[in-house]
Amino acid sequence: MAKAPQVITCKAAVCWGVGGPVKIEEVEVEPPRPSEIRVKMLCASICRTDILCINGFPTGLYPRVLGHEGVGVVESLGEEVKDLQVGDTVIPTTLGECGECGSCESGRTNFCQKYPIGATGLMPDGTSRFTVREGNKRTPAYQFLSCATWCEYMVVDANYAVKIDAGSIPPPQASIISCAFTSGYGATWKAAPVTVGSSVAVFGLGPVGLSAVQGARMHGATKIIGVDKNERRRKIASELGVTHFINSEGLEKPVSEVVKELTDGKGVDACFECSGYAPFMNQAMKAVVQGKGKAVVLGAGKYDSIQLDFVDLLFGGSITGSIFGGVKIKSDLPHLLHKCKNKEFEIDALLTHEVPLCDINKAFEMMKEPDCIKVVVKIS
Repeated sequence: MAKAPQVITCKAAVCWGVGGPVKIEEVEVEPPRPSEIRVKMLCASICRTDILCINGFPTGLYPRVLGHEGVGVVESLGEEVKDLQVGDTVIPTTLGECGECGSCESGRTNFCQKYPIGATGLMPDGTSRFTVREGNKRTPAYQFLSCATWCEYMVVDANYAVKIDAGSIPPPQASIISCAFTSGYGATWKAAPVTVGSSVAVFGLGPVGLSAVQGARMHGATKIIGVDKNERRRKIASELGVTHFINSEGLEKPVSEVVKELTDGKGVDACFECSGYAPFMNQAMKAVVQGKGKAVVLGAGKYDSIQLDFVDLLFGGSITGSIFGGVKIKSDLPHLLHKCKNKEFEIDALLTHEVPLCDINKAFEMMKEPDCIKVVVKIS
């Protein structure tokens, strides 16, 4: 009889309160429960949403083991897990897909009712698998969304994990596919499908925005307008598919007006707001073709509300939000993984910096550098 999994003691990046600090701490990781897997992390990456979490988004629950992008190997699993085995390589996902609820059956959303976004900082059963060790003191810790990837080991419900072929995709690429790349590329495929000959604007040319640029190009857009305040983004954006670059720093008119000037006054067919900057969300809606275009908000921001121009909305303006680009983890994600395996994406261009887990705080400083797009965190 196989020996039952035991508690594992390992290192993790733990945030102790709003604004930090983030410290490498010794944590205890419990064995997986019936529907769960425990994963030995290979590498992770840093998303802007992780930084927002340090600053209290979406809820100020601490101490918290951070990270939601990553890839690892199944170390142990619960008895109810049937489609994964010990040794499988997996990536965690923000939401699941049961295939049976009203949302899954509708085909109009990737928001599964049975396996929704985990915003409580706990496992689906309302408990934690992490305990921070401080001498003789033990403090239960929250996780970020469905998992916590800035850790040598973590537990995730198997319904929020996807198997990938071992060795088929380099770990850093697999890590970014677990969130940022899929969110951007997926939005051009699912949230606001880009068609051949269409026009697109992308606000914010970070990892998500540059992934949306690739998606727009691959789906046949002939005019791709990229908007960013960082002039250093112009070159990489052009290489990935941007045909017109707007530096938003110091613009003397609203960015939506500049977009319309580049589209004969009409606006674009789709606008993807990836910056998380509240004023740009309204500008995204104003930048699309009236009554026909669609604006999609992908970038997270710490806002309780945003302002939209009522007249533009009434006259056919369309704006929606999207998580994971509208991609379903079972029905759609294998398609992206196949393309990645076949080297159809230019993902390495987004992976600009790398740090070991012990230097996680250096990564936060790297993200402020104008040439930094995505920081990979080496774990094991």
